[in-house]
Parts: sequence; structure tokens; C-alpha cells
Amino acid sequence: MKLSLADAEASSATVQGVIGYLQVLRNGIKTNSNAVCLFQTFAPPVETLFGSLDRALPGTLRSLVDNINRELAEYVLGSGDVLLDVAGLAETVGLADWHNTQLWNMAKFSFSDELIPLYADHVARTVTAIRGKSRKVLILDLDNTVWGGVIGDDGLEGIKVAQGDATGEAYLAVQRLALDLRQRGIVLAVSSKNTDEVARAPFEQHPEMLLKLDHIAVFQANWNDKATNIQAIAEELSLGLDAMVFLDDNPVERGLVRTLLPQVAVPELPEEAAYYARTLTAGGYFEAVAFATEDLKRAGFYQDNAKRANLQKQVGSVDAYLASLDMTITFQPFDATGRARIVQLINKSNQYNLTTRRYTDPEVTAAENDPEVFTLQVRLADIFGDNGMISVVICRPGEAGVWDIDTWLMSCRVLGRKVEHMVLREILEHARAAGVHKVTGTYRPTDRNKLVVDHYARLGFEKVMEEGPGLTRWELLVENADPANAPMKVVSQGFVAKGESLV
Repeated sequence: MKLSLADAEASSATVQGVIGYLQVLRNGIKTNSNAVCLFQTFAPPVETLFGSLDRALPGTLRSLVDNINRELAEYVLGSGDVLLDVAGLAETVGLADWHNTQLWNMAKFSFSDELIPLYADHVARTVTAIRGKSRKVLILDLDNTVWGGVIGDDGLEGIKVAQGDATGEAYLAVQRLALDLRQRGIVLAVSSKNTDEVARAPFEQHPEMLLKLDHIAVFQANWNDKATNIQAIAEELSLGLDAMVFLDDNPVERGLVRTLLPQVAVPELPEEAAYYARTLTAGGYFEAVAFATEDLKRAGFYQDNAKRANLQKQVGSVDAYLASLDMTITFQPFDATGRARIVQLINKSNQYNLTTRRYTDPEVTAAENDPEVFTLQVRLADIFGDNGMISVVICRPGEAGVWDIDTWLMSCRVLGRKVEHMVLREILEHARAAGVHKVTGTYRPTDRNKLVVDHYARLGFEKVMEEGPGLTRWELLVENADPANAPMKVVSQGFVAKGESLV
């Protein structure tokens, strides 16, 4: 396609033509497979016709590429596909370095061969995010990481964390990035070798601090080694070590954590603190391929969990603790409103996931619209707040009168509250209404879901088959099944029985 200087109307037609062509390719792929489509933006050209005016004039190559990239990004957001921002990557390294005209002339290679490892790394980050393996927690050291200086030696007035001071602004950039990450759903924690009271003082008393204590989900300030503290943080958050990123200026501490906890991501920081924030973002640990409104609340969910843990210590028995939470569990079938979060949970949940099957947005939509498939999205609220969507279930018809649990996953942040018992009670209620006499389920082991190896046994299922390394099949007769109840209000909404219409 030849892109020539033209008026605004012709320029718009060219943009729509390119987007339309890409849509045709995408629809052809989707017609013949369930593959996720990865769209790449286009790196802008180096050469200009009018200099800086190229970006503003309709029809120039720079203007056309900018418009195509913008339209492409908007299309991907609404299609359930995935975007790889090659344009942003090229501009980060420099367009003149990205475009190698000699390689283009020789082999029509679209970028310099020296940058293949960088490109491959960004593709791998995107695939990692698709597979739900992006990191979820940023653990921060304090002295000379969040502020300049040592709080125990320099005191509040001596640490560097202020606007107008070059060193202080470098550390404020780390705090600002941490806050931005928290706002998009990354959980913040602290691991510092310090006396707890001393470590908390800047958060509570220093007027220039951007980070406050209520931004931190878990605060570990003691004289234990960092690896021990990070393990304690992971346990308190009910997340795996492979969800953690640890930021520390001290190379000895970084080396210790890498050695003892290789699952934890530990960026290698430069000597100059001004580059700490940039180094953290360049690592791509928190790559995202989708964003749901519920992501904005995730950090708060984990902080509320810490409050629940403190309440449990005060109340005593588990039953009394659960009753004191005043929980409400809400069941709904899949719908368009919850679909983005459902897809996200299916592709991110690893620990409490019986089969770890991954489904794309179109596949979830197909299940949602299939009258033979029973779907469940589960939400939980309590006195500390709304936990949001915490569980997803898909049951598919098997042989006559049988439902097979294709997918059952749950957020680890609600472990220990008998949610799985209540979910099973809901499944059984709908199974009875549908004339189903037996429910079957499979546990497919992975290196991350050992947590649920006994899930079906605990719920009263009978093991009927064991195949390969750890794969087990289970079944439960619906008629006499009576899973344990839990002290929570149950709301079931949006389900339509046969012959009825939803009001």
C-alpha cells in the first residue's frame, strides 16, 4: 500500500484501510483456531518531509503511522486480543537505532538484528502476561531505596526525600512509581532491616513522603534476613514467591534473595538512585495484556486481608472468626459485565486452580452463551470491604445426567473461609434443578497447584481414577450430597430456569 501526502479525508481512509485489512486477517485466524492474536504497532519512520510538522500534517507517513497505531490500540482493547507496542519499544531505544536501512534493503528486515534479543524479551513478557504469570507484589527495602540515607542513623530530618533536592527527587520517583503500580492493582509490601517503630516513622511523620502506611499491605521491619521476611510476606498474602518483585539497593541483600529464593524477581539496580524507577519498569515484571476495573481494588483487597488476620487472632476459634466477618457470597452466571475479570482470573490463577485450563475472551463468551454449559462467577464481601470476584466455575455436560467440572478456580486471598463449600452447594442446587445426578471433576497437577491436591477429597468426592503423574478423577452423587455450610448470607441472581424468563 502506497502512503502518499493527501488531505485529511484520504488520510483517514488509508488508516481505516490498514485497520480493516488487519481485522480480516484476525477474523480468518479466529475462524479456524482459538489462538490469541497478538497485534504489533508500527515503528514510526526516522526520515521526515517537513521536520516537526510531519506529525501534524495529514497524509505524511509519520501522521499516518501515529493514527494507525492509535486506531489499532483502540481496536485491540475492544476485541479481546493482545497488543505489543513495538512503536513504543522502538522509540525507547531510538528510531535511528531501530531502523537499519541496510538490512531493509538487503532482506526487508523491519528492525536492526542487534535488537532481536530485546524484541524477543518483550514478546516473551507479553506471552507470560497472557499465561497469567506477571508479578503481583512489589516488596520495597527502605533505607537508600525508598528514601536517601539510613533512618536509624540520620533521623527524620536527615533522610533525603524532598522536592527541590536532586537526590531526594530520585527516591520520590521510586515512591511515585510504587503508588502508580498500586493504583493499577500491584500490592505493595515492605521488608526492612530496622526496628519496626523507627521504620514506620517516615511514613507517619515525614511531610514529603508520598507513600503512607495505608498503602502497604504487609510491613516487615525487623532484624531477620530479607529472604525470611519475603517468605513471611508471601504467606501472609497467600501468594507464591513467583508473584514477588524485590527492590533493594544493597547488592548483598539482592544476592542473598536470588540465592535462597530464586523464584523472586530481583532487579539489578545501578549505583545512581535516579535510575532506580526506570530500571524497575524496564524489567517488565508487571506486564499486562488486559485491565479490569476490579484491578484498581486488588491492593486494597490484600490490605483488608491483613486486617482479617488480626481479627482472627483476637476472636479465637475459626467458626467464631468466620461469623464475625458478616460475609455475603453472591453467585451469578457469566455475563458481559464480568467477562473481562472472568477471563483474567482464568488466565492468571495458578495455585487454587483444579485444571489450569486457559480460555480466551471468545471462548468464555461461547461458554456464557451455551445453554448446555453451567457457569458461575462468585463474589464475596465482608465487614472489611468487597473482595470482588473470587471464584470461577465452568461445568460442561458429560454423559447423560452428568456435569463435569471443566474449570474451578478461586482467589487465594479468601482461603480458610469455606468458600469452596458454598460454591459446591450452589453447583449442586443447580445440578438438581437441571436433573443432573452426578458431578465429576479432575485434578490436573502443575508445579503451582499442589494447594488443591485434596480439594475434591475434602468436599466429599470419591476418587474413581488416577492417571499419569498425579492426575486424578473424582465424582459426587448429587442426591445425597450435603457439603458443609458456612456462616454467610447467600445471594443467587441472574439465573434463568427452564421455561422462565429473567425479570
